[in-house]
Amino acid sequence: MNLNLNLEKNFQRFCLVLICLVVLFFQSDMSNLKALNMDNYQGEMVIEELRLKVPADLKAAWLNAEKEIWEPWLSSQDGFLGRQLFWDKEKEEALILVNWKSKKLWKSIPMSEVNVVQQRFEDNVMAAINVGENPFKLIYEGELDKQG
Repeated sequence: MNLNLNLEKNFQRFCLVLICLVVLFFQSDMSNLKALNMDNYQGEMVIEELRLKVPADLKAAWLNAEKEIWEPWLSSQDGFLGRQLFWDKEKEEALILVNWKSKKLWKSIPMSEVNVVQQRFEDNVMAAINVGENPFKLIYEGELDKQG
C-alpha cells in the first residue's frame, strides 16, 4: 500500500511538472517570434528616413528639386506608398520620410539607378543656385519599422 501511495505521489508530481512545462512553453512571449531580423523578414511596411542639411536661403531650391526630380521617380517605383518632407528652421535640416510597402521592394531598386537620380537632383540644384557642388549634405539615413 505504501509503495502504491509513493508511486501515485511521484506520478502526480511528474504530471504537475509536465503541465508546468507545457504552460511555460505556450505562454512564452510569442512576440519574440515576430521579432525577426529585418534583413530576413521583408514583408512589413518600412519607412526610409533621410536627414539633410538645408540652409534657410536654399530651402526653396531644395523643395523644387525634390518635386521635379525625386517625386516623379519615386512615384514610378514598385512598393512606393508616399513620402513626407519636413524642415526644421532652427537646425536648418530636412527630414524626409519615404513609405515603402516592404523592405524587399525598397531594397530591390538598384543603387546604380538611385545614384543616377541623385546626380540629376544635384545637377538641378547646382544649376538653380549657380554653385559647383551639392549644398545639401546627407546627415543621416536609416529605416523605421511600423509599430502597431
